[in-house]
Amino acid sequence: MREKVVLAYSGGLDTSFCAKYLSVEKGLEVYTAIANTGGFSKEELEVIESKAYELGSSKHVTLDVTDTYYDKCIRYMVYGNVLRNNTYPISVSSERVFQAIAIIEYAKKVGAKYVAHGSTGAGNDQVRFDLTFDVLASEIEILTPTRDLQLTREYEINYLKEHGVEADWSKMEYSINKGLWGTSVGGKETLTSNQTLPEDAYPSQLVEENERDIVLDFVKGELKGVDGKKYYNTIDAIQALEDLASPYAIGRDMHIGDTIIGIKGRVGFEAAAPLIIIKAHQMLEKHTLTKWQNYWKEQLSNWYGMFLHEALYLDPVMRDIEKFLENTQETVTGQVIVTLKPYQFFLVGIESEYDLMKSDFGEYGEMNKAWTSEDVKGFTKILGTSLKIYNSVNKKF
Repeated sequence: MREKVVLAYSGGLDTSFCAKYLSVEKGLEVYTAIANTGGFSKEELEVIESKAYELGSSKHVTLDVTDTYYDKCIRYMVYGNVLRNNTYPISVSSERVFQAIAIIEYAKKVGAKYVAHGSTGAGNDQVRFDLTFDVLASEIEILTPTRDLQLTREYEINYLKEHGVEADWSKMEYSINKGLWGTSVGGKETLTSNQTLPEDAYPSQLVEENERDIVLDFVKGELKGVDGKKYYNTIDAIQALEDLASPYAIGRDMHIGDTIIGIKGRVGFEAAAPLIIIKAHQMLEKHTLTKWQNYWKEQLSNWYGMFLHEALYLDPVMRDIEKFLENTQETVTGQVIVTLKPYQFFLVGIESEYDLMKSDFGEYGEMNKAWTSEDVKGFTKILGTSLKIYNSVNKKF
């Protein structure tokens, strides 16, 4: 009997190479498993399964972790308005740990001696998979052919051709990772600092040019309605918004950041629904939360996003931050009006019973109702006391 290896399989070039290599060169019984985080349709998953068996997989499974991914990660990223470097909604970065958890649990279930992934040696995913596998099952050895052999995409394609694997290799020119919270796109342009991805590299194309207003309903920070339709399951609401916004080619950008291993990295992405949700949610919070709630949310949310990106999701401090973020959402309920246009969106405004602008104390720039002019004069004099002391002593100005 051959030893079992569970391969984290996506159907892409790297994992296709690994499936064939581990069987042919290492003599292992390959079990392929794809952990779906909401980026694949039923038809796409069937094609991936068929490819896995064509590559020699002894058994293939689909592990659906979409609900877990939303409940334990995405909703906290929304609560925190998390954008890596103020740009990237941490799409692929955030889903990797949940894929890794599902893969390693499956490996333990089938009694595999090895677990494998197709990450290269120059990116973040290798650390995310390795760390999660090692923390949760250090007794299972990790195999990484693509990384260990330092292979190019050209080499992998030629290897598969030599072993009789037929595919449309032109479609593998770009590395595309799709999930519920966005799609990353990597290719030759992202390896440079002065080029951008061509239009046809993005999975979603511009097909809608008529401007449109939509309304998003939030209940305690979670999206529960899109354009008049209510959703019990927020995942369905996210997918409905994506269906409305992606035809406008909204949410495209290039993320430039520091990798876990210390080098600079660059990747394209499209995330229509995530970017709209985060910005709409943030606007609603500006109306419904206090000054200091918003301030401390921003501080902790930045750390949450960084730890998530840096593969530290399993650290207990993440649970502590999540409790804080969830507690801030008690009054984040209301509607946000959004205008969709080709390649862009605009936030129009909000309606909420918790809107703090609707108070009897005053109207900004217009009328004060809860204090007199003499109150403000006295307040200003006291506020400036420490400044007067400093400047009278140091005479800086």
